[in-house]
Amino acid sequence: MGLELYLDLLSQPCRAIYIFAKKNRIPFELHTVDLRKGQHLSDTFAQVNPLQKVPVLKDGDFILTESVAILLYLARKYKVPDHWYPRDLQACARVDEYLAWQHTALRRNCLRALWHKVMLPVFLGEPVSPEMLATTLAELDMALQVLEGKFLQDKAFLTGPHISLADLVAITELMHPVGAGCQVFKGRPKLAAWRQRVEAAVGEVLFQEAHEVILKAKDSQPADPTLKQKMLPKVLAMIQ
Repeated sequence: MGLELYLDLLSQPCRAIYIFAKKNRIPFELHTVDLRKGQHLSDTFAQVNPLQKVPVLKDGDFILTESVAILLYLARKYKVPDHWYPRDLQACARVDEYLAWQHTALRRNCLRALWHKVMLPVFLGEPVSPEMLATTLAELDMALQVLEGKFLQDKAFLTGPHISLADLVAITELMHPVGAGCQVFKGRPKLAAWRQRVEAAVGEVLFQEAHEVILKAKDSQPADPTLKQKMLPKVLAMIQ
């Protein structure tokens, strides 16, 4: 059995893995786990990942969870171009630095923006107060300032002159609030130019393919009441 990836392109880390594998011509079998249908909560999927989360990588008998671990596994196993995860100690450390920061900063804020603006009220039918939404968007704005001021600065990409895993993880995160209708690149010319460079490096067709689902998130159908009852506590814990 070859490489298998369990993904839902609604998920930002799943999009990063999908783009990375496709861009580097890594062959894999795709298993779509539809989060909005609660497929990740099934007993069948729990046998793959007891944490009931995507993404998941299965390579023969080896199963790996957590998106950053999966990206690094793919980069090392398939010997992709060095710019993705450099062998140079300090260049590699810069990528690691961003990947460590984003978990509790940009990722959290992009996730909250999507759920507070779209998924809670539209998909789960749960109202979000204007005050809560305003706080969420203000926190997102602060994270974007750090992304631009600390990491991007005046460079072509987040960690240097070439695209790396840091850029791929960052852009897929930012497309979450974009999918919710947030103008995250408006008034940020450096960040907007960086986005164009990342899209060009990845390939526009692949980029659009990976983000088709999230850009239609506003059109999500309301969840079934039984599914809502199962999902809501997990969602609220996830976006705290």
